[in-house]
Amino acid sequence: MLSFIYHTLKYVFLLIAPFIMLIRGATYFHGHLFPSWLSLAASVTATAIIMFVYFSFFYGKLTGRFGNFNTFKRRAFIAFVFVAVYCLQGVLFFSVNNMKNPKLKNEISSLHPVLRLSLSTLVFVDRDLIITDASRIPEDYKKMGLKSKKASLHYKQKSSGYVHAVDLRTKGRSEVKNSLVKYYFKLMGFNTLRHTGTGDHLHISLLSHDRPGAK
Repeated sequence: MLSFIYHTLKYVFLLIAPFIMLIRGATYFHGHLFPSWLSLAASVTATAIIMFVYFSFFYGKLTGRFGNFNTFKRRAFIAFVFVAVYCLQGVLFFSVNNMKNPKLKNEISSLHPVLRLSLSTLVFVDRDLIITDASRIPEDYKKMGLKSKKASLHYKQKSSGYVHAVDLRTKGRSEVKNSLVKYYFKLMGFNTLRHTGTGDHLHISLLSHDRPGAK
């Protein structure tokens, strides 16, 4: 029984490892002052190396040999294209079904690409995920009955030109699911806060180099 559990967990980890590398790598490179899209490019390259190792392992298992230089190049190319296409799809396309209202579509496009990628990846396993808020301007806080803020990660950050925070719905969802979402983002290198000021929600933010301590 223990052997079965061990092997199951091992294969699950091997399956999700590239996704962890892609997103966690992107937040790592972002934290080390890489520009937005360069952070993604560096993470795609690192993840493609992992995928190349996977492809080579399975190729060796099936054929009993590593292959020649041409197959080496082909596997490397396929690995990079596979990861790059997944990354671009996650950054550029986001279903309105996971937004509180269709008006949020423009706000999603203003989110930092690394944050968008992390959200789209989570949607694959959490189809009920709902984004309630993303981009804001100072006047939005007054409309919500709150004091206007001079600085917020919901504003576009000067260093990146993107919004670095997003709010997720927690109402109507189990606490187990809300906790799993919270720890997913923590594992991926984001800041997480549970806010109740304007309705219970989970506030997710990416490090801003303009205000490193802000959440």
